[in-house]
Amino acid sequence: MKLRTCLPLLSLLGAATAIVAQQQTMFPPVRGTREMVAAATNFEVEAGFRLLTQGGNAVDAGVAGVLAATVTEQARVGLGGEMPLIVKMNGKPVTIISGVGTSPEKATVEYYRQRQMEPWESQGDMPPIPGQGIRSAILPGLFDGLMLALRQYGTKSFAEVAAPAIEYADAFPIGEEFVSFINRNQNVLRLWPASASFFLPNNAVPERGKIFRQPTLAATLRELAKVEKKARGNRQKKITAVRDYFYKGALGKRIAEFSEANGGLITAKDMAGFAASEDAPVCGTYRGYEICKPGFWTQGPVMVQAFNILEGYDLKAMGHNSPQYLHTVTEAVKLAFADRDRYYGDPKFSKIPSETLLSKDYAAKRRQQIDANRASMEHRPGSFLPPLPPPSTTSAASQAQDTTCVNVVDKQGNVFSATPSGAWLPSVIAGDTGIPLSSRLQSFVLTAGHANQLGPNKRPRVTLSPTLVLKDGKPWVAMSTPGGDNQDQAMLQVLLNMIDFNMGPQEAAEAPRFQTEHFYSSFANHEFVPGKLNLESRIKRETAAALATMGHRVSITGDWSNGSAPTIIKIGDGVLDGGADPRRLRFIFGR
Repeated sequence: MKLRTCLPLLSLLGAATAIVAQQQTMFPPVRGTREMVAAATNFEVEAGFRLLTQGGNAVDAGVAGVLAATVTEQARVGLGGEMPLIVKMNGKPVTIISGVGTSPEKATVEYYRQRQMEPWESQGDMPPIPGQGIRSAILPGLFDGLMLALRQYGTKSFAEVAAPAIEYADAFPIGEEFVSFINRNQNVLRLWPASASFFLPNNAVPERGKIFRQPTLAATLRELAKVEKKARGNRQKKITAVRDYFYKGALGKRIAEFSEANGGLITAKDMAGFAASEDAPVCGTYRGYEICKPGFWTQGPVMVQAFNILEGYDLKAMGHNSPQYLHTVTEAVKLAFADRDRYYGDPKFSKIPSETLLSKDYAAKRRQQIDANRASMEHRPGSFLPPLPPPSTTSAASQAQDTTCVNVVDKQGNVFSATPSGAWLPSVIAGDTGIPLSSRLQSFVLTAGHANQLGPNKRPRVTLSPTLVLKDGKPWVAMSTPGGDNQDQAMLQVLLNMIDFNMGPQEAAEAPRFQTEHFYSSFANHEFVPGKLNLESRIKRETAAALATMGHRVSITGDWSNGSAPTIIKIGDGVLDGGADPRRLRFIFGR
């Protein structure tokens, strides 16, 4: 009798335990029904939400969030950086904005083959193009990308979207990561008086949690707002006046004058000739979902290629993070990255075999190259063109200070997904403008005939790769992440977790991940590490052992060591379901 009485109770306890187990994420899921903003810091999320509460749309909020990031997250991104952006307005097609700067006219292969050693370099660590400093700067692209998006798809003025950033530039409590980056790079920062005074007030590293002020940057943002106020015409013409002042006006000339006076290559002609552009997305399908990415001037199509290869496998039957699953996904990623390394570059200057690379037939041929039991140690791009010699490398590992992410969905169903980056620490501040310059020139190679070979007025092939997934033609997931070369393989795993294993965004973001380094790095030294496979230590030891037996060069890293940290907004059935990766500082808020 007692046993019969206890059985329902035991069932209830078992059900309760299962529910609790499902809720065991580091961060709680964030859900809403109207609007959601996801970014790195609370300041960026607040900036975006401020615009939404003022009646702005997702683009207004996204632009405000990115501007706030260039103030409060300068360890990762600055106003002189770069940014690919995906915009999907409700009822309109997906569009891509290329806010990625181009190389100065003086940036030639010959110039860099004959370059002198920089103060921080040594004979054993002198990459083809410097990894930092004024001679690694491309033109600032992020700002024009933001202005193009705001002008075409936003509703607010520049002054309105810049208001939060201006407030934070006046004063905000600086965070641990920002302080850590300043401390770690202070010797290089001190080589540039404007950078030293900007990041080291009173000649000292700021204290975490204390008020940090950026008066020169605040003055520049206010200067731009005044230009808008004085300009004539409608909202779009006023925003155009702001971007023209940045590139063709007094501000652009000050940036160029500083560059030329300090050994940089950027000129006033370069600044005046630059313009952000609007592009068509690169899209592919996977099990009924449509994945949209920026084009071959980014690494974004890598995800489409990997999905095409993986569609031919029953990944669910293999089991999540089983040895066979991790082996299969890793080998597919290695093949897709090999094509990136050989064929991706600025399509305005290079002929990319895009139709073939994105085709299902090509993916089927690539799938046949995967040995189910053995890891490849070869770099195997498709054979459309003769092989090229590898990029010049050094023994030192490339150092990129990385990127951030801003994702917004508004109550009208508009979507903004951006990967702002560049002008990270240790950055060169362009004199009294407060604007840090990018160091993205290092992503070019000097290899003759390569699609990503350095050339004047050309975009480097960047790692930056926001993502929009559609279901039945409607937005289903908006996602972006930092992580350099790791971005697309991390987001690929998150989407596989959601599509094949039915995880929610937060659970999918937190699940243990791998990272292959079997590609040529996109940064200064362009090193290639064949077979290297990093596994977070939450992946079973016996799984790691099985992968090592297959030939992978396995390295067990920390529990939460993967270099990427996406924010994710899932859209569907009247609910916004958000995820924020705890591997780095990430904030998300919805209502």
